[in-house]
Amino acid sequence: MKPIQSVVVLLLAVVLGVVAAQWLGTESLRQYGEVIYRAGGNDYRSTVPQVALMVLVGLLVLWLLWSLVASPFRAWGRYRRKQGRARLIEGLQAYEYGHWQRAEKLLGTAAEDEEVSAVAHVTAVRSAQARGDEAAVDQYLQRLSTADATSHALLQAERLLQRERPVDAINALDAPGIQPLPPRGLWLRTEALARADRAHEAYGQLGALRKQKVLPDDAVAELEIRLAAQSLLEAGDVNALAAQWEATPKALRSDPDVVSAYALRAVALDWDEPALLNLEQALDTRWDESLVTLYGQMPVEKLATRHANLQRWLGQQPSSPALLLALGRIATRQGEHVQAEDYLHRAIAAGAGPTAWEALGEVFTARGEPALAAQCCANALRQQRGEDSVVLARPAAPVAAVVPERATIEEQSLMSEPVPVREFNRDERDEFGNPIR
Repeated sequence: MKPIQSVVVLLLAVVLGVVAAQWLGTESLRQYGEVIYRAGGNDYRSTVPQVALMVLVGLLVLWLLWSLVASPFRAWGRYRRKQGRARLIEGLQAYEYGHWQRAEKLLGTAAEDEEVSAVAHVTAVRSAQARGDEAAVDQYLQRLSTADATSHALLQAERLLQRERPVDAINALDAPGIQPLPPRGLWLRTEALARADRAHEAYGQLGALRKQKVLPDDAVAELEIRLAAQSLLEAGDVNALAAQWEATPKALRSDPDVVSAYALRAVALDWDEPALLNLEQALDTRWDESLVTLYGQMPVEKLATRHANLQRWLGQQPSSPALLLALGRIATRQGEHVQAEDYLHRAIAAGAGPTAWEALGEVFTARGEPALAAQCCANALRQQRGEDSVVLARPAAPVAAVVPERATIEEQSLMSEPVPVREFNRDERDEFGNPIR
């Protein structure tokens, strides 16, 4: 209390005391009753208000005496709390600076204050983890379990997830004494459920995560997509897959990751028709290179239908490398090697990269041209290393052969005239002695 306020209160107390003394001295107070106290053969009479005031004064005197006696102890307690707070602040700062051992020492002392013991022990655990002292970590965790069960459970779950033990992490977070979980506990439990292949349960916690604002909105949206896709991949049978797909929000049914997960799981369950149908609907709704790549790689039949759909999309996306690559793969499976070669050369020119070179090598292998297949594989390796591809060249043969419309390096335009790859004769040289290609 400030000095001025103390003076005002004291003056008010004096005024009230004077008024009360004058009032208590009047004879009219006897109407409220009298109190007779007999001691040593003598009777002492007083009115009830006077006795009440005397009792109040006596209690006030006892309180003042107790305050005087206890004031040194309270001062010592305040001093210790102040020192504990100072050590806590220094320990937290030492932890942030990376002085792990100093932080542990300061935080261990600060933990003697029950009010901050949980915070001190948590940071001490992290300091011990930073320097790799598992024995100290276990020791601090044991102390933390008695100081704050919730913080202990969160730290334990975090450590168990780092050790890839999601089931144990879930059990630690499901302890009855720490319910309901704080926001960070909800996030840790969601991650543990996802890692334990229980994504459908983790998906059910997204509402609570959004409400608690545990993660930014963008992070929650990414988590929702990941859990939705994982839930589809975890479906045990066709019925479970269909039910999970129906439970998936419509906004996610055109997301590439979610659609890919559904298609892959459907094919794994020999449910080819819905897999292709959903891929086609997703591509009609929103074009995505990864989906068209998957559409061309699906190990299912209906090659003619898929080829027709790819041709239809080619009119809308004529320069799509993934689409040209998918057409090349479908043509290869249909045995149309010449057409497949044409599509794959165009895909390479469009920037399809090493994958297209590998597919082209498979075409040449199927056609019985291992030399060209080897050159394609070499170009795939070059592009993987960030180097430019080189011109395909057939070895010398009795009759010169030409590979129609060659895509050599990425500078070649899709709409350019075919560039023939002629046979290479090491004996042909120009007037300067350089080999003629």
